[in-house]
Amino acid sequence: MSESDGSASDKDTQEVIMEATFRALSEHGYKDLRMRHIGEEMELTRQVIHYHYDGKYDLLSSFLEYVIEQYEGSVEVAADADPRTELDARIDQCLFGPEFDEFTHWDRMRVYHELYAYAQNDDRHREVFNEHYARIRGSIVEVIEAGIERGTFREVDAERMGQLITDLIHAARGRRIALGHEDAPEETRRAIDEFVLDSLRPDG
Repeated sequence: MSESDGSASDKDTQEVIMEATFRALSEHGYKDLRMRHIGEEMELTRQVIHYHYDGKYDLLSSFLEYVIEQYEGSVEVAADADPRTELDARIDQCLFGPEFDEFTHWDRMRVYHELYAYAQNDDRHREVFNEHYARIRGSIVEVIEAGIERGTFREVDAERMGQLITDLIHAARGRRIALGHEDAPEETRRAIDEFVLDSLRPDG
């Protein structure tokens, strides 16, 4: 990425570019995306994109990190929330997402999963996805460990339980996006409640 002074206006410009990238990817897809498509989706000149990013690959790498930051920074729970409440919030965030002014959670997830599908051929993007996956899984594991320590949850292998919940979330999102099963997230949420979270109760 090109040098910048980190000013508010600079950050605003980059957000405009990121949101334009959302629109362009939604319309053209990853394979057919061109820089000019992104330029057509915003009022700023295309030269602004080249000022901030060294080509399509650099822009998409930053875009991927931008999408991830939107989700990782938006889980809100009270400081004194019990572990079950926090775990519910994190699962709901991953399955149903936060609200956005433009483009729904699922609009954004379609773009995310398209980039995810191409990550097998891209070491840098695979690394970003791996780091994101590890953070999601890690945050769930931490809540489970805290719940065990406080007696809210029974003794379990927190690492394996966190892995299971994270994989169920990813499978549900993939099924909705790839197969069009719109009820997949709700079905998976009910299954997580019944077969996973209920099993964590001390008397479960």
